[in-house]
Amino acid sequence: QVQLVESGGGLVQAGGSLRLSCTGSGLTISSYAMGWFRQAPGKEREFVASIRGITYYADSVKGRFTISRDNAKNTVYLQMNSLKPEDTAVYYCAANWGLASRLDNQYDYWGQGTQVTVSS
Repeated sequence: QVQLVESGGGLVQAGGSLRLSCTGSGLTISSYAMGWFRQAPGKEREFVASIRGITYYADSVKGRFTISRDNAKNTVYLQMNSLKPEDTAVYYCAANWGLASRLDNQYDYWGQGTQVTVSS
């Protein structure tokens, strides 16, 4: 059974940092494109970052967020710096057998999400 489990969310003040982790079981993360998405209350889920060899970022997070992976730990990370209140959302990681994509419908497996709240 494939599982992706996110952790590392929480409450942080604007300007602060958090590092999200997503650990896989039942799949080898290094064989997949991995993505991070987020969904704020009342809004659609949106792309944040993805990695498969090269990395892609949403314009809203470029220069502040960094996606990386540790294949030995079967884990993908999202380092979030200079957080803003508009970054508040539930963050999801996802795995895509194909290419790294900004489209959530391209992803095969999803985690349960972790809440990130940024106070002003």
